[in-house]
Amino acid sequence: MEPLLEVKDLKKHFPLGGGFFGGNKQSVKAVDGVSFSIREGETFGVVGESGCGKSTLGRVILHLLEPSDGMIQFQGQDISHLSKEKLRKLRRDMQIIFQDPYASLNGRMKVSYIIKEPMIVNKIGTRKEQDDKVTELLEVVGLNASHAEKYPHEFSGGQRQRIGIARALSLNPKLIICDEPVSALDVSIQSQVLNLLKDLQKEFGLTYIFISHDLSVVRYISDRVAVMYLGKFMEMAEKEELYTNPLHPYTKALLSAIPVPKVNAKKDEIILEGDVPSPSDPPIGCRFCTRCPIVGEICILEEPKLREIVPDHFVACHKV
Repeated sequence: MEPLLEVKDLKKHFPLGGGFFGGNKQSVKAVDGVSFSIREGETFGVVGESGCGKSTLGRVILHLLEPSDGMIQFQGQDISHLSKEKLRKLRRDMQIIFQDPYASLNGRMKVSYIIKEPMIVNKIGTRKEQDDKVTELLEVVGLNASHAEKYPHEFSGGQRQRIGIARALSLNPKLIICDEPVSALDVSIQSQVLNLLKDLQKEFGLTYIFISHDLSVVRYISDRVAVMYLGKFMEMAEKEELYTNPLHPYTKALLSAIPVPKVNAKKDEIILEGDVPSPSDPPIGCRFCTRCPIVGEICILEEPKLREIVPDHFVACHKV
């Protein structure tokens, strides 16, 4: 079965100012050679610390940021470089849910217009059909028709995120990138929104890329998980395989920091020492070598490739 989305050696570098006479130009290597594929109907989790490049990865796939290099295939079509017209058509099938449900909604627009604006831009349906779709989507995400004539500031954070989800669904997309969609919400509301996303996936056959720094949230919603560090994938595997049998030292450190919901529970947390390297000047060898507890000489000199250690479990580490 052909994957819905396939990414090969994707890069996004942001240029910085050069030295005298334009020499020694540097760039921030936010995404630096990432490859993966996603099956239709699956949830692919991307997890890592702040600044690792996971949100940039999502935006590059959607062409909110243009890729510096690499290939993106969607439904078998190369979409790495598209004209504005083809890109507009593509966005019907690929949508995003942003982290901050207040900042991502226009405070001057009523909810009805926020949800139907994508349909207006893409000239889909009559005005009545668009209004009917708004009512339908509000009910689907757990709101009601009376909310259509209100403004974003009249809603709670969880309700605003539901509006954002309704907007993402308005064009019947196949792929939705969820960029930290619950991190700005209270824990009790997080579970409601996560369950809503899972229900919508079943109802509409959606495929998700779920980006988060919260490993517990990623484990709950994802089918497969990739661990990202300084623009690269360190480890990638099926969810349960990754959480029960982590192989990369960075993955082990992240998992050891997950709180245990038991009184007086003892846990051996791995404390990482050393500083995170600058994304404009990453190490020559392994990106993680400056903080790794088992670093060796080869780690400093040679960059490890993401290789399959056991079936469907990929790790970028010389020591595994």
